[in-house]
Amino acid sequence: MNRVGHFVAAVMALWLGCAEAAGQEAVHFPSLDDNGAGQPATVLDGYLFRPAGEGRHSAIVGLHGCSGMFGRTNGLITPIYRQWAEEFTRRGYVFLLVDSFGPRHHGEMCSIGGFDLDLYRKRPKDAYGALWYLQAQPFVRGDRVGVVGWSQGGATVLNSIGTQSLGRPSQLPQGDFRAAAAFYPGACNDARQAAGWTTAIPLLVLVGAADVWTPAAPCQTFLQGAIGRGSRIESQAYPGAYHAFDAPDRQVQQLPAYVTRAGIVPIVGTDPAARQDALARVPAFLARYLDGPG
Repeated sequence: MNRVGHFVAAVMALWLGCAEAAGQEAVHFPSLDDNGAGQPATVLDGYLFRPAGEGRHSAIVGLHGCSGMFGRTNGLITPIYRQWAEEFTRRGYVFLLVDSFGPRHHGEMCSIGGFDLDLYRKRPKDAYGALWYLQAQPFVRGDRVGVVGWSQGGATVLNSIGTQSLGRPSQLPQGDFRAAAAFYPGACNDARQAAGWTTAIPLLVLVGAADVWTPAAPCQTFLQGAIGRGSRIESQAYPGAYHAFDAPDRQVQQLPAYVTRAGIVPIVGTDPAARQDALARVPAFLARYLDGPG
């Protein structure tokens, strides 16, 4: 494509992005010490969705998976995150999607070559940067903020809310995350269980029983171990469901470009029954901790 073609494509992407952004606002806020003491923090991009109505609302931080937040061809927020943004705002929540990759000029982290361990370890600091940002907004109930993550974002949830968190600051004047949900989290494995992972934050984990990318069996072992150590965790495994089962209208397909070091070819795709259950189960779980007085 020549320069004129690139310019036209960029203008079209901008126009489409503006049209999509009618219900959202681009915001910017720092991660928390993600580059080390004495170094300026990365300024993150966020996409803020606000519900109808005045006053202060409970809020949710959203953490994307290893392929990032945006479609490769159109540059728009991918349907799975748009769908959840619509669902959460419909139920009265402020929803903040955090882009951890774009501000760091990094593409996907699903492939072996694309994975960046340093960036992966920084993502919990992004989650808490988003929490601080929301707690500073006059339209947010600062003591009623939850966090939801998908795949690698689900792993970031676990790495954030654990007792030995990779990102939690020493001071949280308005409190920590009140509740968390993780879809098919990548860090849900036996190694973390052996390390004695626990959390004081109520957690819901949803996995597909047929998922070969983040298998359900080790995740269930991990969760049972954490429950045995006193963590408040609920889980749901969906029979026959693959990775990204909650995506709207995604054809079941293999992703050979993201073959794992163990030689596993990931499979992703919508499972309509699992998706419908998740659309009800996740908001109901979060409502127990984010809604109500106090």
